Amino acid sequence: MKATNFDLSSYLARIGFHGEPSPDFETLKRLMRCQLFSVPFENLDVQAGKVPSLAPEVIYAKIVERWRGGYCYEVNGIFAMALEALDISYRFVAARPMTYPVRRPKTHVAIIADIDGAEWLCDLGFGGYGIREPIDLHWLDREIRQDYDTFKLTMASDRNYLLQSFTDGEWKKLYEFNLFPQEWVDFEPANWLNATHPESIFVQGLIVVLQHPTGKSILSGERFRYVSEGRVEENMVSKEDIPELLRRHFML
Repeated sequence: MKATNFDLSSYLARIGFHGEPSPDFETLKRLMRCQLFSVPFENLDVQAGKVPSLAPEVIYAKIVERWRGGYCYEVNGIFAMALEALDISYRFVAARPMTYPVRRPKTHVAIIADIDGAEWLCDLGFGGYGIREPIDLHWLDREIRQDYDTFKLTMASDRNYLLQSFTDGEWKKLYEFNLFPQEWVDFEPANWLNATHPESIFVQGLIVVLQHPTGKSILSGERFRYVSEGRVEENMVSKEDIPELLRRHFML
């Protein structure tokens, strides 16, 4: 995925990445963590009645030049641009969110990066439940500890992977996906659905998430949660206080 205005050094400065990046796993891991800790997952545009643009140049300008965040297509899109600039091979895959009470279409985008023959699941856009580092697709049926979160990757069928997180004392299904590569344009219908359908969680309320080294900050509607080392502090906030909270906790 390319953008005519993409500048790698500006992107690295935006996410606080220090040092010289290389097309290797260590860079992949650091890129993912740096972006997660600096670029919030957010649906402010959808809440304002807008359909976020999937044009690479618009995504770059929004996140890097305007210091905004975005939801899955945007934050994974900018990450893909960085992989492209670093000559790291990758492909987009379509994922089916499993956090709904009923079966849903494949509206989520994730990335599979290929480094030295190993395939790594990278995803910076699944909100408060998302992984924090790349996961090797061969790490099946094992508990994968990432900071204070635990994940598991299993085979839901002979070709479908299932990602789960250990949440509130039980394994929670996050999403399933297969390895069939998707073109970027394939996500336009899903983007429209997520941004306009009345049953979409992004239409129904404000969602903002920013990861940090020991946990995450989550604003869902008027409920603010600060998670650190597995402990949760939760408060209700007024609509009048949200702009200041966004500035203070999410750099928005």
